[in-house]
Amino acid sequence: MPGVSWVFAALLACAVLVLIGAEWPRLRRLSGLEERARRRRGRRKQRLRLVSSESEEFAASVRRDLERLPTIEEQEPHR
Repeated sequence: MPGVSWVFAALLACAVLVLIGAEWPRLRRLSGLEERARRRRGRRKQRLRLVSSESEEFAASVRRDLERLPTIEEQEPHR
């Protein structure tokens, strides 16, 4: 029965893919990929710096822009 062998192979391949998908977090942790990514992320974060003077200037600029916006006075509905 040659028709059964390809069905069996397809089912076996699907079962292997499901098993790999289910165990992927553990495989990733065991392989060291997660730790490597964590170290890389830590190195990138060390290079970041907070620039407070620009953020203060930006906040003041936003406040000025908001004060300049035209406003619409709400009126009482006529009865």
